[in-house]
Amino acid sequence: MSPIDLLGDVQRVLFIGAHCDDIEIGCGATVRRLVRTNPECEIRFLVLTSTEECAVEAKTAAERFVGSADAATVLSFRDGHLPFAGSEVKDAMAEVTAGFNPDLVFAHYRDDFHQDYRFVGELAWQLFRNSTILEYEVPKWDGDLSRPNLYVPADDQDVAFKVDVLPEVFPSQTVKPWFDAELLRGLMRLRGMECKSPSRYAEAFHAHKVVAR
Repeated sequence: MSPIDLLGDVQRVLFIGAHCDDIEIGCGATVRRLVRTNPECEIRFLVLTSTEECAVEAKTAAERFVGSADAATVLSFRDGHLPFAGSEVKDAMAEVTAGFNPDLVFAHYRDDFHQDYRFVGELAWQLFRNSTILEYEVPKWDGDLSRPNLYVPADDQDVAFKVDVLPEVFPSQTVKPWFDAELLRGLMRLRGMECKSPSRYAEAFHAHKVVAR
């Protein structure tokens, strides 16, 4: 099954991010492709840690990327401490996603160097056993360049949208050393080279288990 078939054959998709900008950094072009190619699909964002400022930014990002601020649920756990609030985080994730039953879940890579990311990846596999789970990459402090095995080619318009909109919707993050167009575009260019994307750009994921429907 190709990535496009995988994206086109789903009705409900959940994107989980530890921080306000993780989903858009790791999956922004894929979100846009999903919105364009499968407009009937219900998309939800779940952000686990946030300040008041970042919560507003996460809602704004959902509005721009998906078309609805209500698509994003933003929790207020403490950044950098998710594993130490494990039971509370797991219970909160289960509560806010109850009844949604996603066909496809995007979560952090389980072997990421960042402790919050690893924890979110592990929880996704515990809570969504009947869903296909794709683990995305987020370069922050560590490049975390791994060997993904599923690629979603990104059209030029989706690449431009991601690179242009991210600094607009996350102004609080623009001072961070990893938050710039060159890095965002560079990683997508590298992944595009690996999968021979027609546009030269792609986002890459770890697919440990994909069930054909």
